[in-house]
This record gives sequence, C-alpha cells and structure tokens, in this order.
Amino acid sequence: MMLLNQPLHSFDFSNFEQVVFAGDTARRLLLAALLGAIVGMEREYHRKAAGVRTNLLLCLGCAFFTLLSYTLAGEANPDKGRVASNIVQGIGFLGGGLILHNRNRVSGLTSAAGVFVVAAIGMACGAGLFAAAVLATIVVIASVVLVGILERRLNLKMFPRIYEARGTDDALMLASVVNAMDDSKQRLNILDRDNLGSIQRISFHVMATLDQHNKLQKRLQQEPAITNIYTFIDPEED
Repeated sequence: MMLLNQPLHSFDFSNFEQVVFAGDTARRLLLAALLGAIVGMEREYHRKAAGVRTNLLLCLGCAFFTLLSYTLAGEANPDKGRVASNIVQGIGFLGGGLILHNRNRVSGLTSAAGVFVVAAIGMACGAGLFAAAVLATIVVIASVVLVGILERRLNLKMFPRIYEARGTDDALMLASVVNAMDDSKQRLNILDRDNLGSIQRISFHVMATLDQHNKLQKRLQQEPAITNIYTFIDPEED
C-alpha cells in the first residue's frame, strides 16, 4: 500500500516488476484469460455473440477486480470483498443484454448464463482458487456440448432451423410446403420469398425436435414441386 500512496515522481520503477508479479498475480490473470478463452472458443464455434474475446476479457476483468478488491481495501480494512461483490451486479446487466424475446420464444438464456459462470471463474482465478476455476471450466464445456448433444439425440429439446425450398413454380411449391407443415402439425412462418432468374425460393422458420426436423425434411424432399430443400442454423439459436 505504501507504493500506491507514493507520488508518481518518487515512484521506484526498479521495483515495478516485483510489484506486478508479487503474490503470483501474473499467474492468476493469465489463467483467467486462458480459461475465459477456452469457454469463448466453444461459443465462437457455435457463432454466438459472446465469443473468444468477450469471454477472455470478461474472465480477466473479473479476476483483476477480485485482486484489486483486496489491494484497495488495505490491510486495516476487514471488508476486502467490496469491489468484488459488485461484479455480480455488473454481470447481471451484461447478461441481461444477451437475452432476446422474439417470434414467441426467448433466446440468449444459455449465453447469459455462460457469461455469469465465466465471471465466477474469473473471480476464482483472482482469489487463487485455481483447481476450482479449472474444474468449473471443464463442467461448463461438458454441460454446453455434451448435454446439448444428448438433448437433441434423445429429442428432449426443440431447436430452430431455417428451411429454404427451391423450385420453378412458386404456387405449387408453396402448396407443397403448406401441406408438409400441416402434416407435421407445424405453423408456417414464412421469412422470405424471392426469385433468382427462373428459380423460386421460399424461406421459413421451424421450431422442432431433431426427429421432427428429420421427418419434415424427408417429406419436403419427396414433394415433386420442390427441386431442393436446404436447412440452416438459426442465428438466434441459443
């Protein structure tokens, strides 16, 4: 604390390296950046808004705030977690901005929850709880990846897909799409209709389980009016 109270002109820069690396500060910050980047790579792979840089900086920032909370409080102050305690409130605002409500569904809940957990991992790194931080990162990756795969394979979760039907006759193609959607007990939500020369395109959104998606796609492929049917990942998929 004496170094923090020194005027800039009298600060001893020869001890700067010792100050920065004292108490394994560098190790805590670097581990926080690494773990945040690992979670961010999984999010980036699935094209989410909070990717590598966001999660890296978030985890690093939380670790740094946790370190500063202890340092700024001083040795005589028993309340050394005042700064760190406000991290939770700040992350709440950040996570809330990722949640969207549109087309009668809510998206972004997983991303918001991920931001919340990454902040906790950063705080654990800042507090020197390395084993807990690494374990939490492993659990996060396993939860997002493995549980997501199980949910889809076992048809436990509905997820969105964007379908694009192509053909030469717009009216017949639209009738085929409507019939296939009716048989699947799905409501047709047309996103776009356009043409590229002689090719007509109809894009529509479907919310269903993996088994329902497979059956619908197979049914659409059997329609003679539809030349090709393509599916795309919905950018708003959580």
